[in-house]
Amino acid sequence: MSGTPAPAADLRPLHRAVLDTATELVGRVRPEHLGLRTPCAAWNLGELVAHMTGQNLGFAAAARGQVTSAADFAPRPAGDAPGAEFADSARRVVAAFAEPGVLQRRFALPELGPDVTVRARRGIGFHFVDTVVHAWDVARSLGTPVTFPAEILTPALEIARTVPGGAAREEPDAAFGPVRETPAAGTGAVPALGRILALLGRSPAWPDGDRPGEA
Repeated sequence: MSGTPAPAADLRPLHRAVLDTATELVGRVRPEHLGLRTPCAAWNLGELVAHMTGQNLGFAAAARGQVTSAADFAPRPAGDAPGAEFADSARRVVAAFAEPGVLQRRFALPELGPDVTVRARRGIGFHFVDTVVHAWDVARSLGTPVTFPAEILTPALEIARTVPGGAAREEPDAAFGPVRETPAAGTGAVPALGRILALLGRSPAWPDGDRPGEA
């Protein structure tokens, strides 16, 4: 993702809205749900929530210039109160992104490679689209629907289109699985969420006869 262009718009209001949706969904997760399968190939629901929580905290640290290594983004085990822990991490990343002058900063993202930094708008875009997809992952695992308005899906689709494909998507630790074929939608337009999911290695039909994608 390091070669993608920085989004021109200030995504922070939409980012907050997506995190609100994700927080509501994760708030439904109970300890007995943590072993459920997810659309992420290697993770059960507890591991997915741990990843999402760690990413929130890592991006909060990046926005504040406090990242020292990939360990700052490490998963935080869900524990007995996954919803509360995720909600706290969501508040932290929203607050960090809202700090004065944050859009003039660069975010250190060591998960993308040693010494990799990106412009703040690009970093916020990464976290934004990742949260859209993972909110859908949580919803599918729980068997509950989730929808996003067009003002969220339009920029999310633009970002998803810029994520590089190719052989790197086949690696075990790839951020996203190989691009899927765009799902069929009869004679009508394919919904934007379905296109985002397919571009980032998901099958919108999961788990109906489909293997999971990458994280």
